[in-house]
Formats: sequence, structure tokens, C-alpha cells
Amino acid sequence: MPDPSLRQLRTFLSVVETGGVTAAAQALGLTQPAASQQLRELERIMGVRLLERVSGRSVPTAAGRALIEPARRAQAAVADAVAAATTHRLGEVGRVRLGTGATACIHLLPPVLAELNERMPGLEVIIATGNTPDILRRVEEGDLDAALVTLPASLGRSLAATRIATDALVALLPEGMAPAKRPALAAADFEGLPLILYEAGANTRAIIDTWFRRAGLVPRPIMELGSVEAIKVLVAGGRGCSVLPALALGGDVAGAVVRPLRPALARQLAVVVRKEKVVDRGLGRLLGALKVAGARPG
Repeated sequence: MPDPSLRQLRTFLSVVETGGVTAAAQALGLTQPAASQQLRELERIMGVRLLERVSGRSVPTAAGRALIEPARRAQAAVADAVAAATTHRLGEVGRVRLGTGATACIHLLPPVLAELNERMPGLEVIIATGNTPDILRRVEEGDLDAALVTLPASLGRSLAATRIATDALVALLPEGMAPAKRPALAAADFEGLPLILYEAGANTRAIIDTWFRRAGLVPRPIMELGSVEAIKVLVAGGRGCSVLPALALGGDVAGAVVRPLRPALARQLAVVVRKEKVVDRGLGRLLGALKVAGARPG
């Protein structure tokens, strides 16, 4: 059995309110025959009479009176649905799911999110952190709308990457371990020093390992951690030295010395989305803000 249409319910309610089919048709901008046809079809679907004539007026039967409140709720639900869609169409509200690494989440995103909150207060940004391969998989599966990741990365055919920043990698050493008179450190300068590096599997760790291998060395860290903040604390405490993104340092680290690398080393940060992703106002604002943040000096 087919369901009653919203148009039929609206016509029924209008007849109840006006007391006549002709008046209801005029209020709805319909012809009287069209309104009558909708009412007959509604009664056929329901299998019961909904209206009857009493003293020249159309009034609801017992079944019609029982239908009034459900019909009004249906109309209200439609109005709510239209209002919800309208706010999104006008760009007043939105929801974006962004995946990224912990370093960018801590050091790059806070000013971006603050700016977005001022420009679009109704935008909800959900942040998920993880390694690049996991984040990209979630974007490809539609679980995330976009990702801020470290390149190089293996992108599926459905994904597109836009580079937004070059983030230099630098040496971070305890003050007592920093070689004197060496403004920049080569891979050989780390020999004999305890290393504290990113955990294996992270894209940034792969970039660092490649840098050492090009010098004919294999790094053997005494610690492998997933938290750059923990690495900074351990280095400052004299437990070892590290190679970290400049983005993660945010300036001087008390008790530690920052030195550039020779040859220079950097990682590329990129925003990744699905090629067929519908970029609504909220996602467009976030992507634009990330590009601006990536282009800022430092």
C-alpha cells in the first residue's frame, strides 16, 4: 500500500482549518478539483473516510480527528528538514572531519581553528590523528573529509594532494652533546650519540632514515616514540639527541640546541581530499585556511 504524500496531508489539514475544500484549494493555490482528487486519494490510501459534511462544512470524522496531529507532526518535520538544509546551503553551519598527525595538530592547527571559529562559528571541525597511511585510508573510504599529511605518501587513484608547506627537519641536541664549532650537522656527526627518533612506520621517520642511509649509515635509536613532545622533553633532559620537524619546535627548547642539517632535509606537508569530494563552504574554508597557514613564514 502506498504511503500518503505530504501534499495530500497538507490539503487535508487545510480543509480541517478552513472548513471547506474550495477555501482550502484557494489557500494552497490549487483548483477545487485538484484538491478534491488529493483528498479522495488520501482516503483510498487510508482505507477510511476522513471528512464529512455537517451543516454545510467539511469536518473530520473520528478517523480524520485521529489523523490531525500525526499530519501536523509530518508537516513540522518537513519544515525542520528544509530549515536544516537551508542553513547548510547558506553556509551558516557545517561539519568537517580532518585527519592529521600529532605535530600538525599541536603546532599548525590551533590558529587555523581559531580563525575558522571567528569567520564561521557554526562550523564543527572534528580532528582525528594517526599515521599517514591510516589517515589516507580513512579519507579514501569516506570516513574523513580531508587529511593534512607528510609527503611522500602512497595515494590511491581516488585521492588528490595539494602541497601547502615545506617543513625543514633540524637536529635537536642537549646542550652538552652539541658539537662545538659546527653550525650544521651531517649524518656522521650523530655517530656515537644516543638517538631518540620517531617511531618506525611514520612518514617523517622514513624521511630521516633515508637521510642517514644516503650517508652510508643506519640509525639505531635508543628510543622510538610516537610523541614529538615526549622526544623534546627527553632531549632537553640530556637523554639523547633527535631529528625533528622545525614546525614541532615552535622556537627555542630550554636545555637543548637546534642545528640545521647538512645536506638540508625537509618534509612536504600536503592536504589530501578525494577527487570527487563535494567541497561545501565549510570544507572550502578549512582548506583555504590550511593553505594560508602553510604559506606563512616559519
